[in-house]
Amino acid sequence: MELLWEIAGWAGAVAILGAFLAVSMGWLKAGRAFQTANLIGAAAFIVNGAFHGAWPSVVSNVAWCLISAVALFRMRGAKAVPVDEAPAVHLPGVPDTTGQLAVVEPRTACAA
Repeated sequence: MELLWEIAGWAGAVAILGAFLAVSMGWLKAGRAFQTANLIGAAAFIVNGAFHGAWPSVVSNVAWCLISAVALFRMRGAKAVPVDEAPAVHLPGVPDTTGQLAVVEPRTACAA
């Protein structure tokens, strides 16, 4: 039975780190799949942490799980926006994978 709790912990780590990697590399948008992976990973960490008596980890993963659950609940009725209509948003620390170059035009003095 101990092996089951260890497998849960490692599966949780793979789910959360895999989702974080995919979003950070631009392979996945921070949407339903990302939140589902976080929810499942946090739940697995809760099981593993409780087994080991790691209560700070359990508490933080309960919060992580609740955040993902609320996000998924709020997404349930949201209509998916087609990719070509989605606004381009660049978050700090997340690589830009759009392939577009920003063109910045120099300011010109206004004639008075």
